[in-house]
Amino acid sequence: MAKLSSNNRSRNKASNNASPRHLGRPSTIPGSPAEAVLDRVQNPHADTDYVARFTAPEFTTLCPITGQPDFAHLVIDYAPARWLVESKSLKLYLNSFRSHGAFHEDCTVAIGKRIVSLLQPKWLRIGGYWYPRGGMPIDVFWQAGKLPEGVWAPDQGVAPYRGRG
Repeated sequence: MAKLSSNNRSRNKASNNASPRHLGRPSTIPGSPAEAVLDRVQNPHADTDYVARFTAPEFTTLCPITGQPDFAHLVIDYAPARWLVESKSLKLYLNSFRSHGAFHEDCTVAIGKRIVSLLQPKWLRIGGYWYPRGGMPIDVFWQAGKLPEGVWAPDQGVAPYRGRG
């Protein structure tokens, strides 16, 4: 389990203010994850422990060797502290992987680390459920922090591969 630290800073762009750059404005998909700006907004319930979930059932990236597309079902759960990730900027960030070449493990862990760096949540887990390449699915899991006591974090709900339906 990764340790949360205020010294963790993303080498990528991040909006660390409470004024989202994408919300309510026309936006284009960034050319790469490094160009993408993730926005955060103030958590109106910072005094309450809860879990928020984002699901990206059609996540795509490129194989760094062949350039062929890879597909995954991503599930991101987090227990926010002071900040929430702004959903439009998250969608744009995830879509920026469409022209990015990286291995499954790299994509999944990098996404988790980027969100943790921006938000400093109490807890975050990401499951990357990758569809088969070469006949073998690869599932990648990463988490940081500790789920607050008494908070319910449901199963991510993605069945082991048997032609995921």
